[in-house]
Amino acid sequence: VHSDQWRYERGFSAYDKTAKGLSDHTIDHQVRAVRKGWLPFFPQFNKSPLEVVAEAEAKGAKTEAEIVQYVVEALKRGELRFAVEDPDAPENWPRVWFIWRGNAIGTSAKGHEYFLKHYLGTHTNAIAEEVAEGHVTEVVYRKPAPEGKLDLVVDLNFRMDTSALYSDIVLPAA
Repeated sequence: VHSDQWRYERGFSAYDKTAKGLSDHTIDHQVRAVRKGWLPFFPQFNKSPLEVVAEAEAKGAKTEAEIVQYVVEALKRGELRFAVEDPDAPENWPRVWFIWRGNAIGTSAKGHEYFLKHYLGTHTNAIAEEVAEGHVTEVVYRKPAPEGKLDLVVDLNFRMDTSALYSDIVLPAA
C-alpha cells in the first residue's frame, strides 16, 4: 500500500468483465480487511500508539481494557482513523525500513519502480499513468502522490543486491 502501486490500477471489472459485483478497487478491499482485523497494516492508526494511550489515560483510562474501550470509541466517533484509509498522509508513512536477508526493493518487490518512486523518491523508470482516481472509495486520494516517504533504510544482508544498493545503512548478516 505504501508503495502507492494501487494508484496505477483500476477496479476489478476493468480487468475481468465476468466479475459482477466486484467493481471495487483492490485498495478498497484491503482497507475493509484492515478494519475487520483480517489484514495487518503498519502503522495502525493516524496517531502514534504512545500518543493514543496517553490520550486515553488523560481521559481517565486506568486499565488495558479501558484503553481498548477508548480506542474503540475514538474509532467509532472518527477521532482516530486507520492509517490505511489515508496512506499518503505524512503522519501515516513508515519512516524506517529494516530489511533482513532479503531483496525487498529488488526481486521481492512487486512493482519495483513504484518502490523506488514512492518509498525512496529516487530515479525511476515508471511510465504508467495513475488511473485509480475516481475508482477508489475507501481511501483518501491525495494529489500529487508523495515521493520519498522513508527517512531511513537499513539492510542486514550478506550480498550486495538491489536493496543494499538503495539502503542508507548496510550491515553484514551471518
